[in-house]
Amino acid sequence: MSAAPKSRQPWPMKWIVLAILVLIVPYTFLTLRYRKAGPAFQPYEDMKNRANVARLLAAGYQRIPITAQRPADGGRVAGGAAVLPDVGGVPADLRSTLVETPLLATEILSVTTAPVMAPQQPYVIQLTCTLPTDHQQLGGAELYVRGDRLVLLPTFEHVADGLVARSRQAIVLLTIPAGALKPGRYDCVLVGERASRGWPLEVK
Repeated sequence: MSAAPKSRQPWPMKWIVLAILVLIVPYTFLTLRYRKAGPAFQPYEDMKNRANVARLLAAGYQRIPITAQRPADGGRVAGGAAVLPDVGGVPADLRSTLVETPLLATEILSVTTAPVMAPQQPYVIQLTCTLPTDHQQLGGAELYVRGDRLVLLPTFEHVADGLVARSRQAIVLLTIPAGALKPGRYDCVLVGERASRGWPLEVK
């Protein structure tokens, strides 16, 4: 008769722990040492942004991110611009160019801003708008420039589940940075979904 096979003994726990440490320590060091700073790579978002930029350039648009904030005190802004009602919705040529239409305010109720911008100074626009629901909050703003036309899109995003905005009416400050626009005369439109506002602007 053949001898019974010897049963294999499990590895001692100390060797298992040691093996894990030998693998984890170098991995952690290499990850922290060579990991790129900034947000993680998001393939869909990155491809969408690249496609958006390419299509805007092909259509002759320059896109400029601008500062958008909800002022706590509804601060005073220099006025004087002749602001008039305008057709709601993103202009057709820009809408057809954008990969994804942003979420807009329902209506732009009022705009307070100056009729003249000095190129070396920021240009501040105060607007009052209404939102379709209390589940939206300010997400940012974009300025699209083509020739002598400026299209401003204050954009909004859905708030997290269970949270609501304090009011359906929002006061927003938009700031175009110094040096963003060349001297000249422009027709500006600040876009809402159903109602927009427009005014002439001179940069000098």
